[in-house]
Amino acid sequence: MFLLRWLWKNMKGDRLIYCTALCMTVVCQAMHLIAPNITRQIIDTFLVGEEAAENLRNGTDKLLLMLAAMIGFTLLRCVVQYSSNMCYERTSQGLIYRVRKVLFDNIEKQDAGFYDTHRTGDVMTVVTGDLEMVRHSIAWIIKTTLECVVLYTATMVFFFTIDWLMALCMMALTPFILLITKGFRRAVGPFYVDLREKLSAMNTAAEENISGNRVVKAFAREDFEIEKFDKCNKAYNEANKKAAFTWLKYFPALEITAQSLSVVCVLFGGIFVAWGRMTFGEYATFAGLVWTLSNPMRTLGNIVNDYQRFTASAHKIIELYYGRPFIVEREDAVDVPGRLKGKVEFRDVSFGYGNTEILHDISFTAEPGETIAIMGATGSGKTSLINLIPRIYDVTAGQVLVDGHDVRKMKLKQLRGGIGIATQDVLLYSDTIEGNISFGNIDLPEDEVIKYAKAADAHGFIEKTSDGYDTIIGERGVGLSGGQKQRISLARALAVKPSVLILDDTTSAVDLETERNIREALSNLDFPCTKIMIAQRITTARSADRIIVLKDGTIAEMGTHEELIRQNGYYREVYELQK
Repeated sequence: MFLLRWLWKNMKGDRLIYCTALCMTVVCQAMHLIAPNITRQIIDTFLVGEEAAENLRNGTDKLLLMLAAMIGFTLLRCVVQYSSNMCYERTSQGLIYRVRKVLFDNIEKQDAGFYDTHRTGDVMTVVTGDLEMVRHSIAWIIKTTLECVVLYTATMVFFFTIDWLMALCMMALTPFILLITKGFRRAVGPFYVDLREKLSAMNTAAEENISGNRVVKAFAREDFEIEKFDKCNKAYNEANKKAAFTWLKYFPALEITAQSLSVVCVLFGGIFVAWGRMTFGEYATFAGLVWTLSNPMRTLGNIVNDYQRFTASAHKIIELYYGRPFIVEREDAVDVPGRLKGKVEFRDVSFGYGNTEILHDISFTAEPGETIAIMGATGSGKTSLINLIPRIYDVTAGQVLVDGHDVRKMKLKQLRGGIGIATQDVLLYSDTIEGNISFGNIDLPEDEVIKYAKAADAHGFIEKTSDGYDTIIGERGVGLSGGQKQRISLARALAVKPSVLILDDTTSAVDLETERNIREALSNLDFPCTKIMIAQRITTARSADRIIVLKDGTIAEMGTHEELIRQNGYYREVYELQK
């Protein structure tokens, strides 16, 4: 019932159309009884019986009228059926549009922790294949279930009005159908849950290989990845066959039972006609409507089959539909008017993923306009530290403050709107170079785009591209070098004129001359900006107002370049290696 309530909720705007479609389905299925009823009257009045010949001579007009009525009702039923199908399709398409919109909104608003636990392929399966099953449930499963119920019920009521004993004979097989269907439902349910997981795994494998095909080629791992995908494909194939073979195991029993209705009709109908209990017309009606009982029985297995698929998909959709991020804006969030000043303070900050502590008791202050360099060995917690400032993650203990306000109590749009981030792992969109640079400020004038591209030392190579700033960048920056992508990413971060600029080893892929040009540009920005940068090169860190060295999640060293050189620590070791 919960799934039905959820579907009804998301039909808002199309509920009247859907209810109209359901009513038309009821009418359409009931109209199946009209033609056999007219046929019964024609047979008993004009073909058999003592007065049939006389009725045929004197009642030609009535006969023609009855034949015309049969044709008319048949055409009308077709029109009603077509209209209802159009309504079902419109409703189902509208529903998946609304649900997909909510799902994408939720995906966009999820925090980083969500992406740490959810595979891309799984999420893609939810918004594509799983949603298609929801559409199918609205346009086919519910509709077909109603058709079967109405057709079976109306037929049985009609049969009882003709001959109750014959109706009971036709109804006798129904309990066997229900028992077979119940057994099938129990048997096939777990297979569709497993099938859904296998599909997700296969999509994940495909997505990873498509996005990482250059790495695969670089290491000549095509054969390995093909074999790996083939295993996922084979697992999905096996899961599909298990579900299909389970259905095929029950199908013969359903089919035989449904076909047995014809035997019952011939056997008992013939006996009752011979006894004079039924007329030839009544027998013809029973014989003509056998399919209205056997077809719902046959279809019941398909309905259960598809319903199990729908259930497996719907649970995944609902999990994402109602999923909420842990990092949210508080109702009493502080409204900080105007531009942020850029003061960043860490007070006794600790942070971890699950039970693994990454940072412990971190404390330092970056005054407005200062440049802070973060150094440390791989895994020391540098990236985790800077991710706490814009609340990509939240601290597990202590406070991170911007302009004296705990970031957890600030409005997310104001906080993140005042922060520019350029990461080492650059993501560029399939858009123009100008579109990528102005991503954070779509109204940025062209001269401003060029200005920040120059500040990131990117203007030179951009002008050499085929269409300059209008050059379309391939997916994830295909066609650009690592250093070029980093410089566009830096220009994108500068273009929002941030109060706090966070650079995650942004110049790691550029040459020393380019790095020097970028350093000079960053020191002469035309807006006040606090810079917090992760650095691996001494040339990047030495000009900072303060250098913080992390070791095992704690601050091991802190000071200026000259101060740290005099210490016999990590910074001195890196300096000796790079000088």
